[in-house]
Amino acid sequence: MENDLLKMLLSAYDAQLRQGAEMLSADSVDQDGPLWRGKFGDRGFVSYRSLEGVAGQALDNLIAQTIAHYAADLQITSFEWKTRGNDIPADLPQRLSAHGLQAEDPETVMLGEANLLAQSVPLPDGVTLRRIDDQRDPYPDVVRAARAQELAFGHPSNVDDLMRLIEKGAGRVELWVAETPQEVVCVGRLEIIPGTEFTGLWGGGTLPEWRGRGLYRALTAARAQSALARGARYLHSDCTRFSRPILERSGMLAVMTTTPYVWRR
Repeated sequence: MENDLLKMLLSAYDAQLRQGAEMLSADSVDQDGPLWRGKFGDRGFVSYRSLEGVAGQALDNLIAQTIAHYAADLQITSFEWKTRGNDIPADLPQRLSAHGLQAEDPETVMLGEANLLAQSVPLPDGVTLRRIDDQRDPYPDVVRAARAQELAFGHPSNVDDLMRLIEKGAGRVELWVAETPQEVVCVGRLEIIPGTEFTGLWGGGTLPEWRGRGLYRALTAARAQSALARGARYLHSDCTRFSRPILERSGMLAVMTTTPYVWRR
């Protein structure tokens, strides 16, 4: 039964969440054969549904053309070629590496029914949940959220990137926080994907000293409830080893891995 569900979810993922669905907030998009190449500020992103039939020298040429495409745009500082565990041909990662792209840490693609995660979760005393993107001026709260992400992930979080996502999303991108009166302690986004049954869970992080107290589960539940209210059936997330157990306990399933390969100028 679970194998059938996994196949169904993976088929829906490939059909609905690749190519154009990954370009919704792009500044510009062009296509080269099976590739969709987006520009997001100073970063590029490569998506595709399938590379079946593109192998050997033809694949090397496609990779080289993509590098040349982004290198010619002096505003671009890096681009990501997002590989999935079910990609063919199987030697795609080796060919990307041979062209100088660097593999980053793999993540797990999690999929599941939104109603499984939309359960009430108690919060620690003094902590409240709030959506912050839908106010007249979200910028001050976005600065606080970005600072919390920096502390959670251990690397800088770009406030301008978060604001661009909110503004380009025009209500499609929700930014949620768990906070005390003193600080934001957990952050996460919900991204509605028009024309699909899915919403995405992104950017979830909790301050180290607040982990293990149910904040990520509570923020996930709040986003799941919002997704259901907006007509979504499924949630998806590319998650780290830290968030995967929480999502699995809520009923989401690991369907495959995803590994970014990154070119930097």
